[in-house]
Amino acid sequence: MSERVYIRPVGFVSAPQSEHGNAIRLAGGMVYASRFAVILRRDGQVIERWLASPDTIAEVLGQLPDSVGAEAEAQWASLTLAHPPLELGARTVRLDQPQAMGILNVTPDSFSDGGRFHGDPAAARDHAAEMVEAGAAIIDIGGESTRPKAQPVWEGDEIARVVPAIEAAVSMGAAVSVDTRKAAVMEAALDAGAHMVNDVSGLAHDPRSLEVVAARDCPVVLMHAPGAGGEDLHAGAEYNNVVFDVFDALRASRDRALAADIARHRILLDPGLGFGKSLAENAALINALPLFHALGHPLLLGASRKRMIGAFSNEAPADRRLGGSIALALAGMDAGVQLLRVHDVAETVQARNVWRGLRDAALTDFADLPG
Repeated sequence: MSERVYIRPVGFVSAPQSEHGNAIRLAGGMVYASRFAVILRRDGQVIERWLASPDTIAEVLGQLPDSVGAEAEAQWASLTLAHPPLELGARTVRLDQPQAMGILNVTPDSFSDGGRFHGDPAAARDHAAEMVEAGAAIIDIGGESTRPKAQPVWEGDEIARVVPAIEAAVSMGAAVSVDTRKAAVMEAALDAGAHMVNDVSGLAHDPRSLEVVAARDCPVVLMHAPGAGGEDLHAGAEYNNVVFDVFDALRASRDRALAADIARHRILLDPGLGFGKSLAENAALINALPLFHALGHPLLLGASRKRMIGAFSNEAPADRRLGGSIALALAGMDAGVQLLRVHDVAETVQARNVWRGLRDAALTDFADLPG
């Protein structure tokens, strides 16, 4: 018999004053949570669900079985954990507000902009510069498409694609992440000046990748994909409950990284929207994003131009999904997500700035109330 516990924020307020201070600042960001569902699963089935607030959470956690008590306490502490900034070369990326990670695909076949920057270093450099100027905190450079049924790329070709783009972005002072699942590409990218690794396989595809990231002591994004250990990232998707199953898989991926001596504060997590997940499963993950803060790591959301936007909007093609991409980015902001991986940096940063302005204003909305 196996038991697992999950603490999911379910009630949110614009400012703690509206609850007379009975709210927490979620993951040290600009989102405040006041109600929480404490969910107990046994052998994959939910057997109990309690509702709690910050002033009653201790009582609720005290009712849990001893087998999950320590985990529940750790999750509660994680929900209130303020994450330190990412130190990426000369740039410091603060995680107390949402930040944009701009996508630069130097591939011939990516689902959205495949071919636009492949084989054209000047165009890639100019696009990186545009994204930095528009407010991208990080440029994420990838040389292999991870769309469904994409063909694997030999690591030598992938290195030849990403290294010139990384060198160009670093030369302009950008913070750079490399989007790869191959250890040799990670090494070449970091040698070229990249500061961070974004692995869609959660360091499961290449047996050497854990060793490389640990030795380089760089930040790493661990993403969930059901086929992480094979060539097809989308294969083998079977979920009892997609939200809890992805949560458990990310926890296991994180624990593998910790066991390989990757520092806890270097780890970021990504639920892998669109990777081996149906429209309903993607929607469930978006709605449950606040739960993933209970794992105790900054979160990355990659929803930009994804297939689910087309499914919700009369099959709009990838280059006509800006509105949907902004809607999902705002959902991520409302959930306290720290990094938003996006194609449309200027528009996302503008949406973020307005969102932040409203959040800042909410902190003074109750200044004239007694007490």
